Amino acid sequence: MTEVSVTYSGTLNNEENTLMNHGIEFRNISKRYGTDPAAPLVVFDVSFAVPKGTLTTILGPSGCGKTTTLRMMAGLESPTSGQILIDGKDVTTLGPSERNLSMMFQSYALFPHMDVLANVGYGLKMGGVSKDETRRRAQEVLRSVGLVGFDARLPSELSGGQQQRVALARALVLEPAVLLFDEPLSNLDARLRREMREEIRSLQQRLQLTVAYVTHDQSEALAVSDHIIVMQEGCIAQRGTPQELYERPMSEFVAGFMGEAMLFTASALECGTVALGPLTIQPVAPVKLGAVKVAVRPEAWQIRRSGAGVAAKLVKSAYLGSCYEYSFDTELGRVFVVSADLSHVLELGEVVVLCLSEHGVSVVPG
Repeated sequence: MTEVSVTYSGTLNNEENTLMNHGIEFRNISKRYGTDPAAPLVVFDVSFAVPKGTLTTILGPSGCGKTTTLRMMAGLESPTSGQILIDGKDVTTLGPSERNLSMMFQSYALFPHMDVLANVGYGLKMGGVSKDETRRRAQEVLRSVGLVGFDARLPSELSGGQQQRVALARALVLEPAVLLFDEPLSNLDARLRREMREEIRSLQQRLQLTVAYVTHDQSEALAVSDHIIVMQEGCIAQRGTPQELYERPMSEFVAGFMGEAMLFTASALECGTVALGPLTIQPVAPVKLGAVKVAVRPEAWQIRRSGAGVAAKLVKSAYLGSCYEYSFDTELGRVFVVSADLSHVLELGEVVVLCLSEHGVSVVPG
């Protein structure tokens, strides 16, 4: 491939400037499988951008279109309509090898008969890079993922976490403009999953990588992302920062999917507040009069022995080490509460009062 140097004179217009700031851009992308125009769309008119040097997570339940979206980025699927740009270049009709990206699969896809160094350097070797340069770059990237001294080991001699680091090193060694992750942590146990998501995030920030990351795990998305795109039935339900999506969901679906939340029927009043039983809530944004839904995170409830609030009788209790999970019967129905108070443990049958804090409560259309 011939390297081309481009010099710009004058000032870039807004569209050119925007393109240069985007690692990935989807423009009105739709996808259906097969040639029948009556076949249902699995992705419908999706548009979004992943800014350079950031990690954007595509989040959603099984069947929402997130993996198909990632596969279209990679060139493994072709869109039915729309345009895909990577680094400002239209790649809609280009194959995977022409897109300057790497993809890390859920299964890692390591070659079992090759040692770690050969696995990491495979893409460089296939690209015609010299043996010495391949070895140097492979060892350098193995150092960056904490696998110094693992060169001669086979994948079968590695733990799950070490195999994942090798797969990550193999993706990084190609120095791609964009790195794609497809459910990369789903095969790991809870402790290792937490360690690896921290490592992926640290590497992404240190190397200023442009990353698109697909997962169905809300806590994983909240932990690693600069931006999150929540998909529902092939469409974008909402996008924003982790904090925006968690604290200000715009629909029942997003409120219920972004972390655990219970939805209660409430009424928006003329004075601008929302009545939830005996509780009064001040919504962040104005809402239409009438029926609405209030999404409440389990940690938003405050437990008091007396005073104003919702009378609640404890019917279930579970100790989780760092907190208690309580279920109460109330006039609002069954209420699930997570309490970090380990000093004042409630007894089954005890009657208390529940109030709401300012955080973890949001009002969505009814």
